[in-house]
Amino acid sequence: MTGGLTPAQTVGPFLEIGLPWPDGPFVVPEDTAGAITIPGVVFDGAGDPVTDALVETWQADAGGRFAHPDDPRGAAGQGFRGFGRCPTGPDGAYRIVTLKPGALPSPDGGTEAPHLDVSVFARGLLDRVVTRVYFPDEAQANAADPVLASIADPARVATLVARPDPDAASLRFDIHLQGDRETVFFDV
Repeated sequence: MTGGLTPAQTVGPFLEIGLPWPDGPFVVPEDTAGAITIPGVVFDGAGDPVTDALVETWQADAGGRFAHPDDPRGAAGQGFRGFGRCPTGPDGAYRIVTLKPGALPSPDGGTEAPHLDVSVFARGLLDRVVTRVYFPDEAQANAADPVLASIADPARVATLVARPDPDAASLRFDIHLQGDRETVFFDV
């Protein structure tokens, strides 16, 4: 036996076996008043769909409160979980059914625009990647958001804003893990 380092391992391909979530992509039931669907596709650096990724979301409720006992603003709305998990399908597609969250206080005393926190787990990644989904109808709040303001290139900021899906009453948020259209990811 040698005293060498343990070789690095990626987070897959066990995702579908080991990480089921009973409510799956439903942060709220589809028939909830105000429910929105956010579908998308996870792409690799070559622009091919990632067929075995896992997309998780965590968010505040419409009042800006989290379903967590440590939220200093109080409990989230009754029955609101704030968490969704969806594996990608054979076409790389996922979807989350949720409510639009409220704005949040930021650590610097300002306000963060309504957004979803997103984690992506996929083959080839040594750890999850973390990004956010912002809403296109929140232009003023997005312009004042300190996280978005920390990104100098407007084209990179655009990778974090969902876009209206013209074929459905929903928003679309594609995730590009690498390449020219790479989504902005955050060190957390």
